[in-house]
Amino acid sequence: MASSLKAHELDEMNSTDLEARLREAKEELFNLRFQAATGQLESHGRLRTVKKDIARIYTVVRERELGIRSDPDASDNENTQQTEKEGADA
Repeated sequence: MASSLKAHELDEMNSTDLEARLREAKEELFNLRFQAATGQLESHGRLRTVKKDIARIYTVVRERELGIRSDPDASDNENTQQTEKEGADA
């Protein structure tokens, strides 16, 4: 991850992409912590940025669970179900 994630960027991602991004961020955090422990870490600010990215991803996931944010996959599924329902009624 080269830069910090923005909430609107995460809104556009589906659940699968969010899980993949979360996995990548956790892996990067592990590597950064390992570098810090061995004295090889050059950018200590990156630790803070990655932690905030992970928290931001968790927030978006939780808000989707609570219905505060819309899931791009869910809106596609709802449109498909409505179209199928209308086709069955005709």
